[in-house]
Formats: sequence, C-alpha cells, structure tokens
Amino acid sequence: MSASPPVSVVAGGAGFVGSHLCDRLLADGHRVICVDNLLTGRRDNVAHLADEPRFTFVDQDISEPFTLDGPIDHVLNLASPASPIDYAKLPLETLRVGAFGTQHTLELARANGARYLLASTSEVYGDPEEHPQRESYWGHVNPIGPRSCYDEAKRFAEAMVMAYRRTYGMETRIVRIFNTYGPRMRAEDGRVVPAFIQQALTGKPLTVFGEGQQTRAFCYVSDLVDGIVRLLHSDETEPVNIGNPAEMTILAFAQTVIALTDAGSTMVYKPLPEDDPKTRRPDIGRARAVLDWQPTVDLETGLARTIDDFRHRLEARDAAADDPAADRAVATADRSGDV
Repeated sequence: MSASPPVSVVAGGAGFVGSHLCDRLLADGHRVICVDNLLTGRRDNVAHLADEPRFTFVDQDISEPFTLDGPIDHVLNLASPASPIDYAKLPLETLRVGAFGTQHTLELARANGARYLLASTSEVYGDPEEHPQRESYWGHVNPIGPRSCYDEAKRFAEAMVMAYRRTYGMETRIVRIFNTYGPRMRAEDGRVVPAFIQQALTGKPLTVFGEGQQTRAFCYVSDLVDGIVRLLHSDETEPVNIGNPAEMTILAFAQTVIALTDAGSTMVYKPLPEDDPKTRRPDIGRARAVLDWQPTVDLETGLARTIDDFRHRLEARDAAADDPAADRAVATADRSGDV
C-alpha cells in the first residue's frame, strides 16, 4: 500500500512566488492547499491547477483566525503584500499579515505538528551598511519610514517564528528572499522588473530613479523556489539568503530590458524614493554550504521568459478590448482580483 502524499499548506499561494511554489510542490508529489484572500494574489496564477485533484484553493485572510482539516505536514507562509505600491496603499494590511498572519499560520503548524517555513525578505537588511549582506547582519532599517510597514512586519515575523521554535520546540525555517522575477509578476506593482518590461512593451520611456546607480541582484523564480524547497527539507534552522549574487546597476538593467524587448525605448529620470536601498546583493555562502544551492538561470534567459509572459498578457488584454464579451469578463475578473 502506497504512503499518502505529504500535505503542504501554502499561504499566499495565488501570488507570484507562491503559485510557482504550488507548482513545484505538486510536481514533487505533495498535496497542496493554497490559502489566499486575493488581496494581491490572482486566481489566474493558479487557474491551471483547477482540475488537479491534489490541489485545493481556500479563500482566506490569514490575518483572521482559521483552521484547516488535517493532517498537515508543512506550512509555508508566503502571504504578504510586497511591493512599493503596496507599501503606500496597504500598510495596515501588511503589518497585520506580518503579525497576526504569522501567528495564525504558526498555530496551524503547531496544532498539526507540521514543519513551518517563513518567507522573509532582504528588506530586513534595510539600506544596508554591510555589502554583500550575510545572514548575521542585523540591518539598517528606518522603523518609521514609508517602507517600514513591510520591513518591520517581516522582522517581527522572523522574531515570532524564532519565539515559537524556542518556546514550543517547533521545526521552523526562514528564507530571506532577494529580488526575484519571472512569469506571473503583477504588471503594475511598482517593482523594477515589471515596471521596465511593461513600459518597454507599451512604447513608454523606462522610469529610472536617481541616476540609476543603485544596485540589485535578480534571481529567476524557479531558482528561488528550488532554494525554498531545499531549505524546507533541510536541517537548517537559521535564516538563509536565497538570491542571485550577480549584482548590477538599475541603469544597466534598464538597458538590458530595452535590448531584449527590442523596444527602442528611452529613459526618464526621477528623484530616488525615500529609504530606497542603494545596494542589494546576497551573500549566499550559507545556501551553498547547507543546501548545495546556487542560481542556475542566467539573466537573459530568465528575462526572455518573463518578457514573453508579459507580452502574452498584453496581447490577451488587447484582444479583450476588441471583444465586448471578453472585455466584460476581464472587467469582472478585475473586480474579483483574478487579473
């Protein structure tokens, strides 16, 4: 008689990274319960799983108490607004999900004796004074700045995870995610990858903040998900950076997007936002040592896939605009958070 498949709950599973994680866990033989209230997630991201018998979607705000029927083997918490647009529009929701959402998912894991993984962020390092950033660095964060709702929510969430581990002896894991990109990113969430691609594909100038000399290191989503899965199944209990250490300036990134889209776009420059990190690059020594992990997808390959996804979505919207019935369907989906 075959053993039952492991059951994994993915909070925020209809989001960009969460949906790719659902795909990977299903491919690995798990039963997946996707929990999402569609505040920033989209049903379209998991629509292809509708007929998968091992996949279940639960419409639930984890900031409110909830239960799920067991047994549950893993709880992976990826639920949070996570973009500059969200910092401004959803600060209270971001703080609530970082605090109450983390507690409620930890309680779900504790009640089921499940292993728990928190998706934290490189934002816990703030505008770093250490470069590259190691997990031992405590960060340089403005606790009352415009980005603080996200930075501090994640720092609090990490503290809560460690408190539950020390108090209850729970099996917990923490991944600190650096800049990630790939298909299914929200087109207008304010992050640099979707912003540049959307602008290039629609013939608009690319908006560069400051002089474009701030740096980022971009990791393709399949590499990130592989790191998350390796961490989930590892014995590592300290936070682990997962990201691509190949650092580049925003200006160079803009030029790469223009070249790959063949858009002929120009660039416009605007003042640098308050508290925007000047540098960002992970030290992935711990991930290499304890997970045998490092990124494998190069930037041009990953960006080409991402650009194709954005182009397809833009074409679908253009087609809907020419078809009144399809346009009504898109409008209905927009109101429900589907697109």
